[in-house]
Amino acid sequence: MTRTETPQSDSDTNTRSPRVDVDASASVWTRYSRQERLTQALLLLVTGAVVVWAYDGINPNLEYIMTAHVELMDLYRRGFPPDVAYTREILYPLLMTVHIAVLGTFLAMLTSIPVALLAAENITPNRVTFLIGSLITTVSRSVNVIIWALIFVIMFGGGALAGVAAITIRSIGFCAKLMSEAIEEIDPGPVEAVQSSGARRSNVLLYGVIPQIKAAVIGISIYRLEINIRGATILGFVGAGGIGVQLQTSINTLQWDKVLTILVAILVVVLVGEYLSAKLRKLVQ
Repeated sequence: MTRTETPQSDSDTNTRSPRVDVDASASVWTRYSRQERLTQALLLLVTGAVVVWAYDGINPNLEYIMTAHVELMDLYRRGFPPDVAYTREILYPLLMTVHIAVLGTFLAMLTSIPVALLAAENITPNRVTFLIGSLITTVSRSVNVIIWALIFVIMFGGGALAGVAAITIRSIGFCAKLMSEAIEEIDPGPVEAVQSSGARRSNVLLYGVIPQIKAAVIGISIYRLEINIRGATILGFVGAGGIGVQLQTSINTLQWDKVLTILVAILVVVLVGEYLSAKLRKLVQ
């Protein structure tokens, strides 16, 4: 039996896909090279080893973790209901806490501007002034506000003055760092225009730099004020004034109803402060 083949039409020939020879040795595109993937894997292994080492160093007691919710409920039962009558006694310390935060933030912003001008690489006079500005921001941010409060309580004695000084010094590094970054991103055009007019350096900063960072300065000051209001609530634990003094006293005397009252009052102050700061930021924008 003879097999007959059906001839192919021209249309079938034209629609058939052409044969493409693929070079098997051609490289396949990958996002990372082999060396980069090995480096990432090594970093993950090192990170995991560090986390395990830290956990082993802490050696947490898992039994305490398992019973933590029981202890929390016991503490809640001892503190509830809060001592509402005690609210009148803590109004002044609460107001003092806000005063410490506001004054500390204001002084920090005034001091941060010249420090930021030194720490900004594009306008600092020389390498020495840049190192000085960077050192100030680093030292200020490296020390916790409680440690600063302890130092100033020793220097000035207990009270709000030590708290204001601690908030101020702690905030300088934070604000100056953010402002210096904002200065480094300014448009050099206005600065060069003022310089070309023969203006002094102070006028260059005043008319070429400061106007470009005004919005950033306002935003940073509002954001830092939020942080300082929360930070000022614990300064009293080391004698630096504010509501922390009453909070520590209530904890030491096991008056948990008063502790709960103070915590609720602090929460209200923080929420009101964040609400007002959000409104101010919208006005600035």
